[in-house]
Amino acid sequence: MTTEVHGLAGFYASRGGEIAARLVAARLAALWPALPGQAVLGLGWTLPYLDLWRVQARCCIALVPSHMQTPGGQRRAAGDPATLVAEEESLPFQDGSFDRVLLVHGLEGAENARRMLREVWRVLRDDGRLMLVVPNRAGLWAHLDRTPFGHGQPYSRGQIQRLLARHLFRVERREAALFVPPYGLRHLGSAASGLEELGRVLCPRLAGVFIVEAQKDLFAALPADTVPVRRRILVGAEA
Repeated sequence: MTTEVHGLAGFYASRGGEIAARLVAARLAALWPALPGQAVLGLGWTLPYLDLWRVQARCCIALVPSHMQTPGGQRRAAGDPATLVAEEESLPFQDGSFDRVLLVHGLEGAENARRMLREVWRVLRDDGRLMLVVPNRAGLWAHLDRTPFGHGQPYSRGQIQRLLARHLFRVERREAALFVPPYGLRHLGSAASGLEELGRVLCPRLAGVFIVEAQKDLFAALPADTVPVRRRILVGAEA
């Protein structure tokens, strides 16, 4: 990743960040309500969300890219998932290690999205699924750099779908979140959920983030240098 991550820990520790995380987590839980016995990897900055599945999952690991670490290290609370620091373009796991991968604050700042998605594909099991949270380029959140969603490369829904298809993922379901404006979020309190639903109805295209669930597509995984086999017509000699 080359884009500097802007105050992730500070943002999620703030009242506004807590509300934003709650709104996004509500949509994640709607798509993945329970993951009993499954191995879950969070890639990027996912600690605010992994607690949705930590108790039920067989294992729950948060991998934080090394450039996200502050000089004092990442603050963890008792009971947080196991946390590793590594490069997202070379994940320290064997092939097929995880049932699910959650990617938040990762793709929009990736220096090489192809390599990162290739690694995610590699560590997922054959029927594994990826949940991707990315800023919506048409939303207000992508244009305000006081939150982490305003940094890096935002995407349109079509761009995300084409990017995943090119890297052997088949989009299964789509969601969106952060319909509330990124202004004065800390003052919304309990009204945030109601305003979120109102925004979902009135301005569905202006969501702050897109949430996409995609499945590892084994049928698309053909070698890039495969040469199509041409039919041969054998002409026998006349008797």
